[in-house]
Amino acid sequence: MNFQDHLRKIIHVDMDAFYASVEQLDDPSLRDKALAVGGSSKRGVVAAASYEARKYGVKSAMSGRQAARLCPHLIFVRPRFERYKEISQRIRKVFFEYTDLVEPLSLDEAYLDVTVNKFDFPSATILAREIREKIKSKTGLNASAGISINKFIAKIASDINKPNGQKTIPPEEVIYFLEQLDIRKFYGVGKVTQDKMYRLGIFTGADLKLKPLDYLQEHFGKSGSHYYNVVRGIHLSEVKPSRIRKSLGAERTFSENISSEIYMLEKLEDIADEVEKRLKSSKVAGKTITLKLKYSDFSIQTRSKTLKLFIASKALIMEETKALLYQEPIKDSIRLLGISLSNLNTEGSKTIKATSIPKEEQLKLPF
Repeated sequence: MNFQDHLRKIIHVDMDAFYASVEQLDDPSLRDKALAVGGSSKRGVVAAASYEARKYGVKSAMSGRQAARLCPHLIFVRPRFERYKEISQRIRKVFFEYTDLVEPLSLDEAYLDVTVNKFDFPSATILAREIREKIKSKTGLNASAGISINKFIAKIASDINKPNGQKTIPPEEVIYFLEQLDIRKFYGVGKVTQDKMYRLGIFTGADLKLKPLDYLQEHFGKSGSHYYNVVRGIHLSEVKPSRIRKSLGAERTFSENISSEIYMLEKLEDIADEVEKRLKSSKVAGKTITLKLKYSDFSIQTRSKTLKLFIASKALIMEETKALLYQEPIKDSIRLLGISLSNLNTEGSKTIKATSIPKEEQLKLPF
């Protein structure tokens, strides 16, 4: 198989420090300031950090306490997800002006397949620049982009010239780019896999490419085939404009650990209420209910049950959740509770497929 047989023109658009940038946009006094969106309490977690804060090492998923130690003048603001969703919808409208093949990954990033686009324009690089400019004019926010032959490389490329930049990896540069790339920058290679690869003497794409398929499968299981292909520029995943939801839920982290099961049930009532609202909003129901417990030592336990019928009401959700809570003793105090429903009644739905792109269309230049 050769990557040239599966050329597409894919743009990965990633908004720059999206939540923090929205806050700075709406409140001019926050502009050019070190800002964290999220809780500043001892149990708070940073949801996003401005680039001014990132200079001090503040980053998302970091505890508020650690962020404040790294950057004593850090300003914390509470997240406003409805506002972020509103702006995200405006950004997506821009995407659909260019192509119907848009796959959102989150509120602030998406893949676009522009191999054949609404303007019949051959250059994905110029289209990406125009899309970023239009997002800026419509929202006041900056976006970065990666452009290449598949989703995997476009995702990596979008990080290279952040913030407010873009990077194109054209077909003729794909192999060289991947061979020079540090393995930790391969999208999907986390810290554990990175350390394992380092121990095996795999530090760059070139090192990875030297390993035969059976070697990679032996050490990385099913992922071995993925690594073998992507380092050769082969990634066949299409942009899926209609991603089917697999699960829906809600969870809460508490300011103090809780150990009373009665108190847990009170908290679960609130969470179940939120889950019911989300199910109704999405017009879905589920058969498999899962209770998530995060203990004070940060270990996570899940308890699940699959029902014969789909459920969506708070009453039924709480009935099953209560049974799962009492299924076995709680081993320690709890810092987080969550409820989710999966095996949804959407899973038989059809996903819109990208049309087959003629080879002559794929190879139009410039890239």
